Amino acid sequence: LSRTWFLSIIQHEFRNGKIDLDSTMKLLDKLQIAFDFIHVKHVFKKTVDKRKVPTINIEDFRAIYRTIVHRTEFHELFCTYSPNHKILADTELIAFLKREQFETEANETTALEIISKYEPIEEVKKRRQMSFEGFIRYMSSEDCSIFRKDHRTVYQDMNRPLCDYFISSSHNTYLISDQLIGPSHLWGYASALLKGCRCLEIDCWDGSHNEPVVYHGHTLTSKISFSSVIHVIDKYAFAASEYPIVLSLENHCSPKQQEVMADYLENILGDKLLTSAIDDKVPTELPSPEALKFKILVKNKKVGTLEETILRKGHDSHGETGEIFEEINASEEDEADETTPICSKTESSKRKCEGRSSPPPRKKPKMKKIKIAIELSDLVIYTKSQKFVSFEHSRDNQKCYENNSIGETRARKLVKHSAPEFVGHTARFITRIYPKGTRTNSSNYNPQEFWNVGCQMVALNFQTPGVQMELQNGKFLDNGGCGYILKPEFLRNCGSTFNPHKVAGESNPVALSIRLISGHQLPRSNLSKTNKADPLVQIEIYGVPDDQTKRQSSVVKSNALSPRWNESFTFTVRVPELALIRFNVQDQVSLAANEFLGQYTLPLLSLSKGNILISK
Repeated sequence: LSRTWFLSIIQHEFRNGKIDLDSTMKLLDKLQIAFDFIHVKHVFKKTVDKRKVPTINIEDFRAIYRTIVHRTEFHELFCTYSPNHKILADTELIAFLKREQFETEANETTALEIISKYEPIEEVKKRRQMSFEGFIRYMSSEDCSIFRKDHRTVYQDMNRPLCDYFISSSHNTYLISDQLIGPSHLWGYASALLKGCRCLEIDCWDGSHNEPVVYHGHTLTSKISFSSVIHVIDKYAFAASEYPIVLSLENHCSPKQQEVMADYLENILGDKLLTSAIDDKVPTELPSPEALKFKILVKNKKVGTLEETILRKGHDSHGETGEIFEEINASEEDEADETTPICSKTESSKRKCEGRSSPPPRKKPKMKKIKIAIELSDLVIYTKSQKFVSFEHSRDNQKCYENNSIGETRARKLVKHSAPEFVGHTARFITRIYPKGTRTNSSNYNPQEFWNVGCQMVALNFQTPGVQMELQNGKFLDNGGCGYILKPEFLRNCGSTFNPHKVAGESNPVALSIRLISGHQLPRSNLSKTNKADPLVQIEIYGVPDDQTKRQSSVVKSNALSPRWNESFTFTVRVPELALIRFNVQDQVSLAANEFLGQYTLPLLSLSKGNILISK
């Protein structure tokens, strides 16, 4: 039956006897099989080189198909449950699902659904059976993905306060290259939103003709208009997620242009913009993502309290301004201002070239006065930017709708020396972490160390690929990729004693066993002129310090098409709720160097069980 089915699909293409490479590709597409062009081209070339003509016959195509599609490891598994090595009855498929895929509740209905979905041969399907062709298609499908099916949609409780969630966050979203001379571009916002990012940063400065502009201040980065940024945000806001967006304004505009900003926010975003508290009530806790669905929140400094904003509702505040006085303390100056990485000299201090400052000793703290237009201030409802002084100060003075931004250098010191207090702080207040100003090439820090203490908005440079963004992307695959992930209970509880540096006795460890079986159609080495590589796999765990580890497979020589490892690895993960697992595939170029081929990262608790597929 398989041969008859196969020939019925392909024989028309061979009406003239032979086909070329392009027709081979089209025929593989017709058979609904995923393939890599480089590998098919190489196998095709090996076939035609024997007879020195650029075409193949029907038996050649059948051999190529088997080489690319009929994976030995799949056939071994299939034959284990198929007595005649040709067909799986529904009962045999059920046995496979229970024993190999750990689907303990699999039944006749489950098996028939899989057969109906993946079996390509109608006669086999009618008999409630599965051929090897159907088995291949099932094993290569999303249903056998390493990522749990029930985690691909929103499944977590979305009715808890905003501070109870990790929130996908971007730093200097408008930049698509470096921080000094690179372009600002609207694509930065569209791209981040399409990836499910829920907190965007907008650096606002006075522009000509009373039009605010967005760029990295005091640098040579290009400028884009504030209005165009808001138009793009309006267009893509809820394309990937229906949950609320926070616009983190780094506001350097005069009050006059702040009013222009407020007008654009209200007129362009319309009903999407949150302009008043729910039921006009001052909250005792932040509203939930569910309550703020399809809403855009403004995060900025605010004049006065939310109570005063509510009382002003309906009042024309045009032309009115307020003043905020903030202390510039030493701890702030230890961290380079995120908007001014280029250094300059002042009378009071010399700026170091890496962006830090060393203020001279002084008895009285410096103060700075900030003017804010009331029209813009009143758009700040649940996300008021509040200067961070200390954990104790926040606990005694900060309101639930006030949040803090802390630079990575200071935040790292707090994680090291005051982790339990940091956890208590983030259980109460939204905390945003941003890269230090010396990262002029838009490099990223490791976000894991700040997730470990419950920081909600760990802002990264989305334009920069690498391990850090792979951790970000992997973490936020969870919960349907909606950009909000419910923090573990021990990071939501204000009375928590959790310390990521001391987890013994405070956690629920899990034992993780992984058998690395094989690879298929891996990217070739950059040094190879054919389709070869010497692949190895590194399995990495990211989480609390005690869980950080890396294990490595052996190297398979000269085989990127179908390398086999059959190696087992075991891990004890002490805090699985915070752990990410990364599969890093590399080509061994030499004993001292490897070349990156591909990776896949996901939350450990989103791992499927059974024989599963990792997409490159």
